[in-house]
Amino acid sequence: MDLRVDGRIAFAATGGRARDAAIPDVVLLHGAGMDHTVWTLQARYLAHHGRNVLALDLPGHGRSAGAPLASIGDMAAWVLRVLDAAGCASAAIAGHSMGALVALATAAAAPGRVRGLALLGAAASMPVHPDLLEAARAGDHVAIDLVASWGFGRRAQLGGAQAPGTWMLGGGIRLLERDGSGALATDLAACAAHGEALAHAASVACPTLVVAGAQDRMTPPRGGRALAAAIPGARFVEIPACGHMMTIEQPDLALDAMKEVL
Repeated sequence: MDLRVDGRIAFAATGGRARDAAIPDVVLLHGAGMDHTVWTLQARYLAHHGRNVLALDLPGHGRSAGAPLASIGDMAAWVLRVLDAAGCASAAIAGHSMGALVALATAAAAPGRVRGLALLGAAASMPVHPDLLEAARAGDHVAIDLVASWGFGRRAQLGGAQAPGTWMLGGGIRLLERDGSGALATDLAACAAHGEALAHAASVACPTLVVAGAQDRMTPPRGGRALAAAIPGARFVEIPACGHMMTIEQPDLALDAMKEVL
């Protein structure tokens, strides 16, 4: 579905069903350098089980026009404008990695519009090694290789995909290679510069779930536990045999966890 936000196309995948104003809305936010396709399986399930789905491409990603936004706060403000454009008074929001920071910032900015949060692969602090950031800014493929190899757990490195003939690690690399706008570098810089997650966490007033992969090397489970502890009433779930890319590596377990608040 194409929406018009700030005079540009903002794309939202709907899971195969048109929006029905009579049922609740769910927004899905991707991580750095990625797009709505990381939510494909979860989006389709939710869309066919009583939810409107807006799996967004942030500006400069996937099918959304414009330049990538330079800060988590700017991305959160854009999400609220997307809700306006779609006619959504409120929504539950799930975010993965950078998208989790954006979801948290959105809930802090407009608590009355966010009825639930699922924060996947999240931590209050997401530092980025200067060498990785430099490689991403230079367009060096090593940045893609590092993000993909660190993002997927051991099982995904060797195979392990539920769909025969598919390769999770290779798919992640191809997804990052589609970036033609410098989004990966901009996103990594936004994550590294963001220092407001704990303040945002303390202000959350809706049901919240924090989900971590047991083998996540990018945002290890200890970071997720600490974030959950900072959010009033939040629950923490750890998915076994899973790295950072949990919506792809363990799609069913990720969905099972998310359903609690979505």
